Amino acid sequence: MTHSTDTRMRIERDSIGTIEVPADAYYGANSLRAAQNFPITGMHMHPEVINSMCQIKKAAALTNLDVGRLGQDRVDAIVQACDEIMAGKLHDQFIVDPIQGGAGTSLNMNANEVIANRAIEILGGTLGDYDLINPNDHVNYAQSTNDVFPSSGRITAYKLLLGAETELKRLQAALLEKAEEFDDVIKMGRTQMQDAVPIRLGQEFAAWSFAIGRDLRRFENARQDMRFLNLGGTAIGTGINADVEYLEAVIVRLAEITGLPLTQADNLIDGTQNTDGYVAASSAVKTCAVNLSKISNDLRLMSSGPRTGFGEIKLPEKQAGSSIMPGKVNPVIPEVVNQVCFNIIGNDVTVTMAAEAGQLELNAFEPIIFYNLFQSIETLKYAVRTLVDNCIVGITANRDHCHDLVYNSVGIITAVVPHLGYRTAATVAKEAIKTGKPIREIILRDGLLTEAELDKVLDPYAMTEPGVCDLS
Repeated sequence: MTHSTDTRMRIERDSIGTIEVPADAYYGANSLRAAQNFPITGMHMHPEVINSMCQIKKAAALTNLDVGRLGQDRVDAIVQACDEIMAGKLHDQFIVDPIQGGAGTSLNMNANEVIANRAIEILGGTLGDYDLINPNDHVNYAQSTNDVFPSSGRITAYKLLLGAETELKRLQAALLEKAEEFDDVIKMGRTQMQDAVPIRLGQEFAAWSFAIGRDLRRFENARQDMRFLNLGGTAIGTGINADVEYLEAVIVRLAEITGLPLTQADNLIDGTQNTDGYVAASSAVKTCAVNLSKISNDLRLMSSGPRTGFGEIKLPEKQAGSSIMPGKVNPVIPEVVNQVCFNIIGNDVTVTMAAEAGQLELNAFEPIIFYNLFQSIETLKYAVRTLVDNCIVGITANRDHCHDLVYNSVGIITAVVPHLGYRTAATVAKEAIKTGKPIREIILRDGLLTEAELDKVLDPYAMTEPGVCDLS
């Protein structure tokens, strides 16, 4: 490092040349160039990515100490710097955009520089004095962006998926609770938006809970896939410049630091080249988004009204729905869930295309994979949280209205078919549709069934369970 004539700046040198860096900055030349080159989203790096990077750097330093490649003083300073950053300090010094060229090199160097400069400071040196602790030679020892960056992404995805699973379990439980509460509410089922046959409102909520259960299994599978790291593979998975003992021990150390069940990829070259695990994770999140959006669609339809819609359920009133129409209340929570889901589905396309675009020994497009995947997981988590807290738990049933819709529906004629035959039942249905007369009235008028028989056939609860009514 050389000094600038401006005391507020220091001059750093990298492979491109020299550049002025703010004198009090913990980032260095590589970070600043990246910030200048990639003003893409205006967003900061996800805190969990920063923390995961520091966990890796800490594990690498301690392992290199164990195998005799780094000295105690340097390692102690690096470890302290990593611990401070993981505690929330210096996150503002991570200045590179989440979307960046270079396959994540900018983030890796940003981490190396911040950790190095804080470690230099701990040892009593001056920021930028890389003879004391060097970002590449010490903080990045036995590592490459190509094993550090993917490993940080997998650790981050694991953590975020775990958080999303917690909210999905809450949603599943809330749906099951409503299924029990609404088990006695008979309503009209619909197929293709037309009257079908009766169903219990509780059965609909239970069915949604089963869909979320499948999503939870997919999340678990995706999360387990994120456990396998290519750390130790360095540049292309061959492990060049990494001590053999380091290679064997670094993941064990990282697992201890993170508290996660991490393991090394079975084939480090495969682990460096291929990103299909992220595609699987994104697909699990997308599939869940499809289920959530469908549930939200149903909630909006079933609560539509209050006078001219389905009006079968009432959602909690959360805010005024119009700046011009007094008293209007909109289903804003399902609406925001829908929108999050639309975005997740689009993100999945990006993840898929970026994974497919990898070439030979490395996929250069992991930054956009991580940006979209992490956004999908995290927004889904918060969408599910508001869906549970601000919608599902407060839903009430319009019981009388549901009852009236069933008894005035033509769809209940289906239960009569085994006793009258399809053709006779169809004739009754057509008259009911044409005249508006109830099915029951027409059948009794024509003497097709007695009142006692009709009471058994059209028992509302029986119509929501398998079986044919026995009139003998």
